[in-house]
Amino acid sequence: MSSVFQNMRWKIAQSAEKIWWQRYLQNKSPEQYLAWKRNYWQENVLQKLPEVLFITSETRILDAGCGPAGIFMALPQAKVTAIDPLLESYKNLPHFIPNQYPNVHFEAQTIEGFRSEQQFDVVFCLNVINHVKNIHQSLANLAALSKKWWVMSIDAHNYSLYQKIFSLLPGDILHPHQYSLENYKNFMQQRGFTLYPPILLQKNHIFNYYLLVGERAEL
Repeated sequence: MSSVFQNMRWKIAQSAEKIWWQRYLQNKSPEQYLAWKRNYWQENVLQKLPEVLFITSETRILDAGCGPAGIFMALPQAKVTAIDPLLESYKNLPHFIPNQYPNVHFEAQTIEGFRSEQQFDVVFCLNVINHVKNIHQSLANLAALSKKWWVMSIDAHNYSLYQKIFSLLPGDILHPHQYSLENYKNFMQQRGFTLYPPILLQKNHIFNYYLLVGERAEL
């Protein structure tokens, strides 16, 4: 995919993402939605993590591509940095009030462009990696930012034919990148992480939704 086409597709996806959040949340009670979302993170991510992955008040966490209601909201006991290039636009939503999360440092940054002087104990990238501008730069940065754990949730293609079609045509405008489960597993393994068995969160016809947990391989 050419860089010009890639850049154009990402800009369209970002514009569509803003509209999607506004429409999705416009008739939802902030209190009820945030309570539901907090419970969602607990049941679909935090409770499914390996027992050896401990989160304490000293755990440094990156919520990469946090959105207005990322996993940061379910981690009041940790030191969290939450990044998203659309953070300023989320401030127009009553569902996103940053000062409700005193343990979270928010930055309006892309995954590719974010830099930190220290690594994070746990890097979360949940339902985000196929939204980024440059997926390989993003994956390399996420791997470099992780001291120990890397947790991603992904929409993975079930059929190679659909994967090829969606890669060429804007059939899924919010997601510029289209990959299979094996692709995503290879992406993490090639960057030095040992994977736990994938966790199927939701089964669908074209895509399945998985949780991948990677532990940095010992040198």
